[in-house]
Formats: sequence, C-alpha cells, structure tokens
Amino acid sequence: MKSRKNTKMPSKTDWKRIDAMRDEDIDYSDIPKLGPDFFKNAIIWPGPKKQVTLRVDPDVLTFFRKHGRGYQTTINAILRKYMEGRKALLSSQSKGGERGAAGRHQGPSLRSG
Repeated sequence: MKSRKNTKMPSKTDWKRIDAMRDEDIDYSDIPKLGPDFFKNAIIWPGPKKQVTLRVDPDVLTFFRKHGRGYQTTINAILRKYMEGRKALLSSQSKGGERGAAGRHQGPSLRSG
C-alpha cells in the first residue's frame, strides 16, 4: 500500500509498518464474520450513473429540491426501491401469484390522473 500524501492533514498512521506487515500479522479478531445473510442482502453496485432528462411535475421537483443538496440522489433511491418492489412483485407473480384478467398487475397505480 502506498503512503497517503495528498491529504489535508498529515496522517498519524505508520505507513512503513503497515506496508511491511504480512497478512498473517493482521489481527482480525474485532471484525465480525460475514455470513450468507450479509452477502444475500448486499447491494451490487450498478455501475456509473447515467445522465438523463426526466420530466416531473413542478410540485414534485419543488418538494425534493426543498430537501437541499442530494435531492437527485434521494429521487434515485426512491426509484430504486420502487424498481426492487416491482421486480419482487413480478417475480412472485411468475411463481404462481395472483394476476389480473390480462395477466398484468392490477394493483394501485402511482399516477394520480
């Protein structure tokens, strides 16, 4: 590992000692073991974000912008949760869950008009 020279404050880490350590010398006793549940629930990074133009109602945009910096990240997180919920619903339907007459989800719509 290389020393950190581009930080604002000088590092108090003894990088020469760290760089000289062997894997066997590292004490992992204070780190919990990660079981299958951790990896089952892990989020796979989807890659770099794509820039798009998205038309939203003015009151929706105002609502999110009022929350300040990071509002686009919040919108992305909400869209992700919706996507994951829809995927789970569609997956359960394909495994024998209930479907409407046309074979599509007949639940409530997000559209108000």
